[in-house]
Amino acid sequence: MFAPFRRQTPRRALWVALAGTSLLALPATAYAADAPAEAEAEQAQPSGGHDIVITARRREENIQNVPIAVSVVSAATLDAQGTYNISRLTQLTPTLQFYSQNPRNTFVNIRGIGAPFGLTNDGFEQGVGVYIDDVYYNRIASATLDFVDVERIETLRGPQGTLYGKNTTAGAINITTRAPSFDFEGKAEVTLGNLNFKQGKASVSGPLSDTLAARISVTTTDRRGTLYNTTTSSYIQSQDSVGVRGSLLWKPSEDLRVTLSGDWALQDPNCCAFAYGSYGPTQRAANRQYPALVSYFPGYTVPSTNPYDRVTDADAALAARNEIGGLSARAVWDVSDSNTITSISAWRFWDWSPANDRDYTGLPIYTKVNNPTKQNQYSQEFRFNHEGNGFDFVAGLFGFYQEIRTSGIQQTGTAASKWLLAPTSALSNNPAVLNNVVAINDIRLDNTSLAAYAKVNWELTDRFTVSPGIRVNYDKKKGLYDSVVTGTASDGTRQIVSPVPGSPYYNDAWIAAQRGVQASQFFEPSFSAWNLSYDVNLRYQATRDINFYATYARSFKTGGINLNGVPADNNGAPIQAAATIKPEKVNHFEVGIKTQFWDRRATFNLTGFWTDIRDFQANVSNGQFGTVRGYLANAEKVRTRGIETDFSIRPTERFNAYVSGAYTDAKYVSFCDAPPPPELSGGNTLPATGACTYSGTVSAPGTPGGNSPPFVDASGQVLPGVSKWAFSWGGEANVPGKLFGEDGQFYLGYDASFRSDWSSNPTPSIYTNVNGYLIHNFRTGFRTGRFDVFAWVRNAFDRNYIDLLLAGTGGNTGLIAAQTGDPRTWGGTVKFSF
Repeated sequence: MFAPFRRQTPRRALWVALAGTSLLALPATAYAADAPAEAEAEQAQPSGGHDIVITARRREENIQNVPIAVSVVSAATLDAQGTYNISRLTQLTPTLQFYSQNPRNTFVNIRGIGAPFGLTNDGFEQGVGVYIDDVYYNRIASATLDFVDVERIETLRGPQGTLYGKNTTAGAINITTRAPSFDFEGKAEVTLGNLNFKQGKASVSGPLSDTLAARISVTTTDRRGTLYNTTTSSYIQSQDSVGVRGSLLWKPSEDLRVTLSGDWALQDPNCCAFAYGSYGPTQRAANRQYPALVSYFPGYTVPSTNPYDRVTDADAALAARNEIGGLSARAVWDVSDSNTITSISAWRFWDWSPANDRDYTGLPIYTKVNNPTKQNQYSQEFRFNHEGNGFDFVAGLFGFYQEIRTSGIQQTGTAASKWLLAPTSALSNNPAVLNNVVAINDIRLDNTSLAAYAKVNWELTDRFTVSPGIRVNYDKKKGLYDSVVTGTASDGTRQIVSPVPGSPYYNDAWIAAQRGVQASQFFEPSFSAWNLSYDVNLRYQATRDINFYATYARSFKTGGINLNGVPADNNGAPIQAAATIKPEKVNHFEVGIKTQFWDRRATFNLTGFWTDIRDFQANVSNGQFGTVRGYLANAEKVRTRGIETDFSIRPTERFNAYVSGAYTDAKYVSFCDAPPPPELSGGNTLPATGACTYSGTVSAPGTPGGNSPPFVDASGQVLPGVSKWAFSWGGEANVPGKLFGEDGQFYLGYDASFRSDWSSNPTPSIYTNVNGYLIHNFRTGFRTGRFDVFAWVRNAFDRNYIDLLLAGTGGNTGLIAAQTGDPRTWGGTVKFSF
């Protein structure tokens, strides 16, 4: 009973500290009448009218001179638009897609590729790398924390690997936090809004001696949930996070800088569940589809069939505790004027403690589907940078080790027999048959990656630069999957639910019924391979403000192993051929132009790209092995191509505007054994006759009791999770004025983002296509060089939209579960700096 008190104590203490810091800042702002407001105003604007310096290529460069597709968002823009995590970053970066059922089940894609959609598996790599201060975060779940004292975020699009520690095929998100300062400085920020939204941030930095400086930053976010649970009479999908980051900068000389950093963050919301989305008929027998199944439970009704009522009746315990932290040491030694050695050492941990209701109903079908996970990762990177006359290069070594341990449980309840067994079976009327069928899962991964890479920039002429790069990579994965399923036999004893013919109680009617739901399985997959990747960038500077560039990259995503179970053969043994996943092989082409004009008050950039991927790692069904079970395997070929554009303008200091857009055409080129969509699943499964062939005729979609294919040919269909069209735009106007005796600016800002419809299922389905939507945000306030006070409203016109659609409870009952986007939110923010 003391858990809520313990959980709130750090937060209350943090809020007291934030309030105290804000009060301490007040006297400083009271005497700031002569402080110029232009510096803060300049920082707060989107790109345009001034140079933006980035470090995407491991050295400081003007973004307009970098021959790759990259976007950058400053800390001021993040704060002004309320972007405090990667999820909200998608409204500023059209080609970035982020979808999350909870921190563990999170997918981040760029240009439609990055992670297999719809299935969680620790045995594969991310296609989008996330770096914070040069430290690689291997799992997206460990990077869902709120931003703490961020200086800028760079999103690189396209394969990365000849400049970055870990090879990635889709791109990288490079986050840079503020470094310790030898000048005393600080800031504090408090935000209040509807839905009981409370957010506080504070940061203080300054010298401890002539050679040592420190910075400490804290953040906390708390918000009432947006989904009401009628079972518990409480709101869920809340936000509840706290984070602390500290760093020490030791600078014994101008040539050596050593930064020690540590961070800790905790997310502990009341989360996560889905609302009823819709019903779509499948091929399952009519008496086993959602309307009939619900009728077997007199008195049960779904609380609402409109997902925008934002109600659910989840009856299982819910939790989404996500604890993240680590330590790093970054040393930069300028050996000479032209040579620099950098070392980055890091340890990180991730502790995930979930509780889920995975039947998406208020019935006790699955009472537990929880997979708590603990991860430790260690990385070491060495880089050598050389700047010569007409050329420069970077060479590096990267080592990474990751250990993941998952101890999971799945448990059925008293409604499982009626819901999961055919009503023609006498056992379906006996709740005891499937009640308390328990799977205890022991899942382990040891992941090692070693690499050497190099990149050269060679100026052939004053205008033409060639930049080749190369990477040699070795990866080794060793895993274990041990699921022990126990159930109650017809004689009342607890027994192992074994898939092996002839095993004890194999022919027991109750055990046989339980085996149809889940059976024990054990296997130890492993994978190791060397890979070579390379790229070349060409840059031609036509004029001072016009740059053309072209890129070819031959990249890869390392192979993986299945750690969520694999199909079994006729003897119940796991099929070892399905335990490993082949590496992705990527051919990437890109051309672009970067321009500035009107005395650099306007910027226009245009990029075209084409990416082919062979052996694309995807969620598939086991057609070639004669049974149907979702797991990860390789689709033969995928292609994504498109055009991206960015335009910004700042004609005067009083006005700026921007628009970014992307057209993305991402498709399966060849994918013959894709999982059947809901409307073709659940019927009489036709027999597979080969790797991608089967015999018989498939019934029309949504025919109850019809024939279902063991797999479908998805060739030519769209990839999941990507909109064909995406745009973001906005602007800000300001006028000089005076408030509280301070000279500054009154301002009005507007931002919007649009995404067209997209598929929310691994194979496109008529039931899980998410409609496009347009979101408008407004803000208005007054700022000086010392403080900023403003009011804001997001999703100003209260647009109803869907974040995610899922086929629920086995995928073929016809139930579609929905995760709705945020309704209109509004509030106010006060920021002080000193």
